[in-house]
Amino acid sequence: MRSLDDLLTEGVAGRTVLVRSDLNVPLDGDRITDDGRIRASVPTISALTGAGARVIVTAHLGRPEGDADLRFSLGPVAARLAELLGRSVTLATIDTVPATADGSVVLLENIRFDPRETSKDDAERGAFADELVALTGGNGAFVSDGFGVVHRKQASVYDVANRLPAYTGTLVAAEADVLARLTEQSARPYAVVLGGSKVSDKLAVIEALLPRVDTLVVGGGMCFTFLAAQGHSVGASLLQAEQIENAKALLESGRIVLPVDVVVADSFSADATTRVVPVDAIPDGWMGLDVGPDSVGVFTTALDGAKTIFWNGPMGVFEMAPFAEGTRGVAQAIVDATSAGAFSVVGGGDSAAAVRALGLPEAGFSHISTGGGASLEYLEGKSLPGLSVLAG
Repeated sequence: MRSLDDLLTEGVAGRTVLVRSDLNVPLDGDRITDDGRIRASVPTISALTGAGARVIVTAHLGRPEGDADLRFSLGPVAARLAELLGRSVTLATIDTVPATADGSVVLLENIRFDPRETSKDDAERGAFADELVALTGGNGAFVSDGFGVVHRKQASVYDVANRLPAYTGTLVAAEADVLARLTEQSARPYAVVLGGSKVSDKLAVIEALLPRVDTLVVGGGMCFTFLAAQGHSVGASLLQAEQIENAKALLESGRIVLPVDVVVADSFSADATTRVVPVDAIPDGWMGLDVGPDSVGVFTTALDGAKTIFWNGPMGVFEMAPFAEGTRGVAQAIVDATSAGAFSVVGGGDSAAAVRALGLPEAGFSHISTGGGASLEYLEGKSLPGLSVLAG
């Protein structure tokens, strides 16, 4: 794959470069609650503008389903990106891109406002890609820098790369290198920490990783399906009954570590009445919303001495203070392991948001990924269209 450095060596002054970034950040109204993905996009854009390129950024926000739903406007993102870049960023539609000077930045409005972006029809996506390519003139280039979307065969990710000289941005290159290290060069002992709500969301990655790891720690809502597979009653906790048999089969490996106690609540609320109970004593009608303090101790011991750690998914509903300590405790254990020499990767999505929301040091981890779903599919061994097209 050709890199950003290759493109800069060729020269970009006076050229228009189309950059696919991942700017899909969480919003509370117009307020960005976690700007991690925007900050991660800055190095590539800055390198291009600093070298005199005219940059047009494509990105999406949420799932507008092909409609120009202004709840998903990239307006707040454009403002934050301008602050981080230290230069103006013009928000435009594909039909209103202004004439620009060298070193300028245009952010196209949510690329998913056009249904052709995500179309399953190759011709429809191709027609949209042709319109995007036309914005670059006769000497353009494409830089793929949104790792969170490289598992999608979409116009701004895949089809554009087939129509322009294509290069990896610094973020995509770094993510690919880290994930290759997790799959091909991982130092042992190798520990994986998985959380989140559903076993079904992580089943494929568990099946792919389990033969290669020494320890697999399971927390979050998905742990209750495993606890049910051990014969425990889980009260009103999240349970995927159809996955119990799969969970039983996975437990036979002997490498899965489960919670020994949980924080239960009488309702899904930050104001709920809570208790810490052993996993075999969850009251009827109560729901588990975090792993307990003894579980944090067990998980910390399981991570002690690990040389490689991959973490994807919180241990509980960390957005609510009564259910945040499990995630905080396990994250701190990973930070401690990193300081002792482990190579640690936070697998994007809610895990990365938890690191920032809970005030944990980002520098305490070896790498914080921006690509939750893409990271998991890579680790499952799937071919990612947005990467394969860059490899030619």
